[in-house]
Amino acid sequence: MELDKALYISQEINPYLSPSTLSVMTRKIATGMQERGVEVRTFMPKYGCINERRNQLHEVIRLSGLNISIDDTDHPLIIKVATLQPTRLQVYFIDNDDYFHTHASSDLETATHPEDNDERSIFFSLGVVETVKKLRWFPSVIHCAGWITALCPMLIKTKYAEDPAFDKAKIAFSLLNDKFDGELDSRLAEKLAMIGIPAEAIKTLTDGKPDYVTLNKLAIDHCDAIVQSTAEVDPEVLAYAKASGKPMLDFPGEDNAAAYADFYASL
Repeated sequence: MELDKALYISQEINPYLSPSTLSVMTRKIATGMQERGVEVRTFMPKYGCINERRNQLHEVIRLSGLNISIDDTDHPLIIKVATLQPTRLQVYFIDNDDYFHTHASSDLETATHPEDNDERSIFFSLGVVETVKKLRWFPSVIHCAGWITALCPMLIKTKYAEDPAFDKAKIAFSLLNDKFDGELDSRLAEKLAMIGIPAEAIKTLTDGKPDYVTLNKLAIDHCDAIVQSTAEVDPEVLAYAKASGKPMLDFPGEDNAAAYADFYASL
């Protein structure tokens, strides 16, 4: 595969959030790809704890304004952007007052308001895909990292399968040590059906329960390739990934951009 454009969809990116394995890995791999001449764009949620003034975020009016319907309720999509210095990497933020609140707490909404995590994940995933369409920017590889991105491979391979922005893209999904407790709303499958996702595409979800393991399995079902991005991964998820027979990159280290680049090129 010719690797010319790479899209990173991540749950966290440093320095907009405090350093974590996921946030630092995403930044280092994305900037590493850019240093290799790949055109890179990144997306993450605009959590309320992100200081817009300090991080120089500004709204992109031409990309904002779309209403995303979830469970028969419209939610306005707001797109903000910042430039990560000194690399000048563009980072886009998915924002909405219903799912990402303005507050001073350092805790993320995924932890403070877990009851909304099913719709938050749907909104974030749809927001990313719709924004990439508006950008008229066609990535050759899409890399999803973090459980909040787990619906992206399924959406791209079903609802947006024939869209020219995605029909030639290869999707990689990261296995991470980012497990959450409990389950998402039991109506997650129903809400996905309401936005046009066919029943066969979410069979893994309807056959199981909407927890962390099932979300990862759903992403594995629909991605083209898998990366073990942390040394420790849920053993059931790892076994499911290996049993899928899909191309898989074993843990290459937390910032080995060269290994990621070679893996993408092999797809």
